[in-house]
Amino acid sequence: MSDRPITEVAVGVLVRPDGQFLLTSRPEGKVYAGYWEFPGGKVEPGETVEQALARELREELGIQIGAAHPWKVEMFDYPHALVRLNFCKVFDWTGEFQMLEGQQMAWADLPVQVKPVLPGTFPVLDWFAQERGHAGPTHLD
Repeated sequence: MSDRPITEVAVGVLVRPDGQFLLTSRPEGKVYAGYWEFPGGKVEPGETVEQALARELREELGIQIGAAHPWKVEMFDYPHALVRLNFCKVFDWTGEFQMLEGQQMAWADLPVQVKPVLPGTFPVLDWFAQERGHAGPTHLD
């Protein structure tokens, strides 16, 4: 890894009872605009990952989440930032989904049909495949 500062990011992996998971597109004006990812954002000073995730999903999607279950942590070195992605599974939420940043949303399964997918999302798709005993590609190129 480099000596660049690490940006802490809280990432929500929202999973419905049928096993589908939520992906959202990055809005115009952001790095990697149009790429699909799991929703979330930066952890602000003084926040826990769970607090940041609750705030980000409220700001981006207009929902209130229940418990955030820490799942995996992955370092990812993007050209614009070195990020530590703190993935949390979320199984319950309230409110209607609103795309408050002009993004799109899709409920997905393996292999993921939407594209392009943000590179930091690939490990999560692989973890889902391992958990579910899924053979074959996790996303379409």
